[in-house]
Amino acid sequence: MTTRSPARVHDAHRHLGVLPAHPFYGGPPVHPDTTARATIAELLADLDREGVERALVLPNYGVPDPGPSFALNELVVEAAQRDDRVLAGLWTSPRPQDAAATEKALALAGEPGVAALKLSFLLGGRAGAEDCRPQLDAIFAAARAHDLVVHVHTSPGAASDVDEIGLLVERYADEVPLHLVHLGGGVSGHIKLIGHRFFDWIAAGKRVYTDTSWAIGFAPRWLAAEIERRGLGADRVLFASDQPWGDFAGEHARLAAAVGDGELADLVFTRNFTALHEKGNR
Repeated sequence: MTTRSPARVHDAHRHLGVLPAHPFYGGPPVHPDTTARATIAELLADLDREGVERALVLPNYGVPDPGPSFALNELVVEAAQRDDRVLAGLWTSPRPQDAAATEKALALAGEPGVAALKLSFLLGGRAGAEDCRPQLDAIFAAARAHDLVVHVHTSPGAASDVDEIGLLVERYADEVPLHLVHLGGGVSGHIKLIGHRFFDWIAAGKRVYTDTSWAIGFAPRWLAAEIERRGLGADRVLFASDQPWGDFAGEHARLAAAVGDGELADLVFTRNFTALHEKGNR
């Protein structure tokens, strides 16, 4: 069954690349990301089918080994240079054991089509860990030098919790746009961000953004209501599918139901993407 998508959509976070099968949680090796795309042609066909005018594309990740994700950096750069609809985000790592691979990734930061750097603590490290500080400083310095956005994964608890990720906001987001992927990633993260922190950071001048991929049902509605009530934040929320870990049709339907079809919808589905990723226009 094909789902009809709106005429204009910009996707602020999706992935390219097929990962090796992995025995998650002690089970047999599996590929849970069933819609992962191995080639640029497959990616572009998805954009055509979904009606996506522009997309930020990052290396796929999710297995405990970051090597396959680092290896996909050149593929996403190639995708961005092949088709103007695509912007590239580079995989980086805060872990000290990945320092050489991160340095190699950052050497691509000035390539045409590169718009973002991605980091995640799911594979290890913490925002407050001293042994991660050199890599984090290097990632954000490269973002500042090349006018890039830094994407960071959020999810409840442990190193990806909003409590931890907030350290990056306080340390770096005065100068570097920081995209908090998944709006906190679960109930506690949604409440921490929507309840006050997201809006407090914006009011304090932090260059912080988010998307509603993976968001639990109440969160997009509450976020839209708080934006309207506070008169703040409409320019900091973007649509993201997180394909293949998310589902384009489902993610779009949930956010569209929350924001309606007026000014806020236009911002989150198109204009905020353009404003964020047009260098020098933030």
